[in-house]
Amino acid sequence: MSERPDHHITKDGSSTLYSNTYNQYFHNPNGSVSESKYVFFETSNVPDALVQNEKVTIFETGFGTGLNFLLLLDYYLSGKCISKVEFHSVEAFPILADEAGKLNYASFSDFEELEQVLKNIFTDLKKGMNIIKPLPDVDVTLFLFIGKFKDFEGEVVQADFFFHDAFSPEVNEELWTPEAFQKLKSLAHSEAILSTYCAASKARAAMAVAGWKLAKARGALGKREMTIASLSEKNLTNFKRVNEERLIERFNNGDFDH
Repeated sequence: MSERPDHHITKDGSSTLYSNTYNQYFHNPNGSVSESKYVFFETSNVPDALVQNEKVTIFETGFGTGLNFLLLLDYYLSGKCISKVEFHSVEAFPILADEAGKLNYASFSDFEELEQVLKNIFTDLKKGMNIIKPLPDVDVTLFLFIGKFKDFEGEVVQADFFFHDAFSPEVNEELWTPEAFQKLKSLAHSEAILSTYCAASKARAAMAVAGWKLAKARGALGKREMTIASLSEKNLTNFKRVNEERLIERFNNGDFDH
C-alpha cells in the first residue's frame, strides 16, 4: 500500500518527495509550499472563507504528503478562525509515517503544534475511511480515504472548494477524465470552486464535458497558467474565461485521443 519515495528540498527550502510509482515529484521543484499556497489557497480565496464562513468543506484529490492539509491548519490558526472545517481527501498510495516525519513543512509555520501533525496522521492509517481530529480545541476534521478515487463512494460531502492535486494527466490519467470530474461535481456545493496546477487542454476539456465552467489564472513559480473552475460562472469573473463549448467540441471530435 505504501511506497518508499525519495526526499528532496525544493527551491523555496520546503520538502517534496519523488514518486517512484509515478516517476514525478509530488510538488513543483521550484517550491512546494509556495506553489501550494498560491494554487490552492490564494487563487480561490480559501483563507477569506475560513475567516468569514461558519463552515468550510474542502475536497482534495491526492493527499500526497499532506502539505495542503498542514497549510490549511496554518491558515486556520493564523486567522484565529472559529469556523467548522471538514477536509476530505483521497490517497491511493500513502507514504509511511517515518517519511512524513522528515518533511519540513511545519518549519514554515509559527505554530509549534503543527510539528507532529503529519507523522501522527500517517501512523496507523487503515484502508478505507480514516476520521482524524489533528489538534485539540480546533474544529478541523480530516476525512482521509485510503484507496482509489473510483472506490470512494457513499459520502455526502457538498464541498465548497476542490484541490485537484493529483499526479499529472500523463501518468495518472484516470483522475483527469470527464467521469472523474463528474464525480467531483456530484460532491460539490452549487457555488463550488475547483483549483488545479494543471493547464493542459485535454484536462480542461474533461472538466468542461463534466459541466464545469472554466477560467485560466497565472501559474505558479515559472508555470505559465493554472486552471480554476466552478459550477457558478459568477465565481470566475475575476479570471480570463476559457471557451468550454470549443473544448467540448474538440473532445467529442477525438482531438485529445492518443
